[in-house]
Amino acid sequence: MVRRPGNFQLPDERDHELPLFEFSIITFATDQFSEENKLVQGEFGSVYKGKLPTGQEIAVKRLNILSGHGIDKQFETEVAAMSKLQHRNLVKLLGYSIHGEDRILVYEYLPNGSLDSFIFDATTQGVLDWKRRSHIIEGIAQGLLYLHKYSRLRIIHKDLKTSNVLLDNNLNPKISGFGAAKVFGEDESRASTLNIIGTYGYMSPEYAMNGIISEKSDVYSFGVMMLETITGKKVTSVNDTDDRFTLVGHVWDLWKEGRISDIADPSLGETIPMHEISRCVQVGLLCVEENAADRPCMSDVISMLNNQFLVGLLVPNRPAFSASTGCRNNGNFVQNPDCSNNSVTISDLEAR
Repeated sequence: MVRRPGNFQLPDERDHELPLFEFSIITFATDQFSEENKLVQGEFGSVYKGKLPTGQEIAVKRLNILSGHGIDKQFETEVAAMSKLQHRNLVKLLGYSIHGEDRILVYEYLPNGSLDSFIFDATTQGVLDWKRRSHIIEGIAQGLLYLHKYSRLRIIHKDLKTSNVLLDNNLNPKISGFGAAKVFGEDESRASTLNIIGTYGYMSPEYAMNGIISEKSDVYSFGVMMLETITGKKVTSVNDTDDRFTLVGHVWDLWKEGRISDIADPSLGETIPMHEISRCVQVGLLCVEENAADRPCMSDVISMLNNQFLVGLLVPNRPAFSASTGCRNNGNFVQNPDCSNNSVTISDLEAR
């Protein structure tokens, strides 16, 4: 069913143990990549549900290098990174396949799909009560801490968002979508790039404007995800006609006014523990501080989330991108008033 890589070798990480699936096995598993099995259609490719001859269900991420955008590099990065990662809050990469222009990634299949499909859908929001949402928030935090500190490779995800968090049978979160990830050396704490790949609303200001990457870039994205999970609103949904104001700024204003009950998703009901909501909102706002140095690291985030009291929590400053801090140029986020020339690729393909 599988064979070891032949002459295909990933740069810098040639000792990975992932099996190379025969393309015929993948086409059989997905019924020739049928529309019925398609889970996601994205700019860079598609994700399909499949079943191996053994009966194991899989998610097949099919990238096509003809779409451009450095798909070969994305493929190599994802294989090299995911082959070294093992954590209960990270999606598991089972193998890969190469056929002509196709680059295939084979993942474990998670039947509950992505976090965004629950919290932004009025018909499913009620499934995730506050206990489940707080469990999901902590699980994502644990996965990020592993990536930043405890994995064999130090990984900056760079495209963390609710659609890149998948839920297993028990609604446990698993981080996915590592195509844009950056592998750091042991002594490396930050890097810079001109090729900015990410999703509007989730990118930290220093990355969106100047291409600066660090652990604090992921912390910012995590903070946005926290606020989305608490409110049930998308980061860009508060006022789609005004680029100056997003969910982050909306939550900030309500928090400053002490209106915590107005922040929480109404589907959570009226009996939710407001002290827990308040603590999570405050931690989320600390994560989206404008200056990267003011944001906590993930170990501190977890410590604050587990603190039963608000005593000792820092008071956040006005967050980045809350109001009058940026502008868009052809849909891309750039600095105001002197808009940057850095290009931004909006990512919309998530693995399942």
